[in-house]
Amino acid sequence: MITRLRLVEGAKPLAESDAALVARVRGGDRDAEDALYRAHAESTAGLIARLLGSSQDAEDVLHDAFVIAFLQIDRLREPSAFRGWLRQIAIIRVRRTIRRKRLLRALGLLPAGDDLALERLASPAASPEVLAELAVIDGVLRTLSADQRIAWMLRYVEGHRLVDVAALIGCSLATAKRRIAAAAEAMSAVTDIAPLEEGR
Repeated sequence: MITRLRLVEGAKPLAESDAALVARVRGGDRDAEDALYRAHAESTAGLIARLLGSSQDAEDVLHDAFVIAFLQIDRLREPSAFRGWLRQIAIIRVRRTIRRKRLLRALGLLPAGDDLALERLASPAASPEVLAELAVIDGVLRTLSADQRIAWMLRYVEGHRLVDVAALIGCSLATAKRRIAAAAEAMSAVTDIAPLEEGR
């Protein structure tokens, strides 16, 4: 049974490659699981928190993503691609979390609180103008589908190229472009965030 792992701040760089660690995990080595966790937990937790707009649920999603990754490690075709594969799993969990919370809120089973607010993740030194702009962006993000929200966040907040967005969310490039375009259109109606060039 895989136990809940804690986020290790300031993890040291890997002495072994992801591919070598994956091979050891496949052989049942718990130390290799721990090494992969320490190498990827902090950056993956950050991605999850930004996509959700909440650090409150990020730990649960991170834990679920690692549990799934370790249980399904034999399905990973390219062991050196562990990081990207883990992020794909995490994004699927993020999508489910967003959808579940929206459903529960619509049914009145969750308070209408702003638990998906980006401003909660802003630097304490952020100016009131920045916080106000984040509140506007949050308002638009709440109107988008989970798929559109995640695609837009990966493109505009995380800075991924279109092909990488498509790979991370597990859809075709055309579908990723449609989701991003729909979100960007909604965003440009109330903000001055211009769509990125398609080739980037």
